Amino acid sequence: MFASQTSSFQDSIDVEDRDDYDSEEITGYGQKVQLNSYYTIYLYQGTSLTLIDSSLPAEAPELRTYISRRLSKGALLGGMGNIATVELSIPEQAVGCYCCLLEQERSPEQPDADGNGHVICFLGGSEKGLNLYPLELDKYVQGLRNSLQTPELQNLETEVRPYLSRWYEESVMHIHRVVQLVQSSISFLLHAALSHTQVEVTNSDDRTKADVSRFIKAASLQGLSQQDPTAASLCKAVSEDRHSDLLLDCSTSPPTLLNAVSNRFCDDWIQAFLNAAERSNPFLLRQILENFKLKAIQDMNSLKRFVRQAETSHYALFRCCQFLQGCGNGDVLLQNARAEHSELPEACSIISVLEEFLQEPAPA
Repeated sequence: MFASQTSSFQDSIDVEDRDDYDSEEITGYGQKVQLNSYYTIYLYQGTSLTLIDSSLPAEAPELRTYISRRLSKGALLGGMGNIATVELSIPEQAVGCYCCLLEQERSPEQPDADGNGHVICFLGGSEKGLNLYPLELDKYVQGLRNSLQTPELQNLETEVRPYLSRWYEESVMHIHRVVQLVQSSISFLLHAALSHTQVEVTNSDDRTKADVSRFIKAASLQGLSQQDPTAASLCKAVSEDRHSDLLLDCSTSPPTLLNAVSNRFCDDWIQAFLNAAERSNPFLLRQILENFKLKAIQDMNSLKRFVRQAETSHYALFRCCQFLQGCGNGDVLLQNARAEHSELPEACSIISVLEEFLQEPAPA
């Protein structure tokens, strides 16, 4: 049984289609990480596109044609990004392209302004890579809305251009920065995310605090489980115990962690994160993080099934014990299971037995 678990775990770490992510043109470890990334912004009025600004070496007619087709088909919905592959002649390569239409707010003076606005394009990496960051890209584009109130864009050089130039660093690289910051201590952050433990960052700049917060949110299973009240009750219970907060003190290098807790499951993922960070590959990092969450969810579902079976079968209870001992994530799984089954007495009694089993020292 344990051998099959090990094989399954290794499959989850070995990212499917790894070459798709490793083929990105990314600079080496230790340098400022910057993929060949570009931006373009168009003014959209009626059916016409007017180029406002771009970091591409030259205007790309292929990009304009692609956007025009999407607009004519109504495939660019206001405020919702669209990701695809676009073939560019300069540079001569196919790149991932994120496009979003920010529609102009209608006013009493311009009641027919519906559909007018700005089309923002972010280009870099691959379509598959950008598809790992859709929410981050959508949120980043929305941060530009207040700066696009006039077609003239008099604030182009002071606000709009600097903001667009940072899209890759701000929307894609935050996971990489966190792994680079904490290195092998990444397992403590992973455990905090799974167990809904609050993380407090001290002696750092606002960007680092935001990066860590976004990493914890990305690694958390909240909103993914079938019963969100489980996550809500866990968050409430953990927040009432402020002594359990994970403290990340950035006054030292590497940072010092207090109240740090991990387990074998989280520790087993350390090397995968470090290897991807050494390649400076944010897309591979995000895929590893998604695989980490997927494996945790699979184990949670397995435990739920075993607990239901254990209500009528002593052998199923034995299998529960074996499973928890082998997966290395028993503390987190039981924490979630207790919260989810809090109103089911029979399940709670089984979980209590399993908790006692895990607390017993392993035989020599």
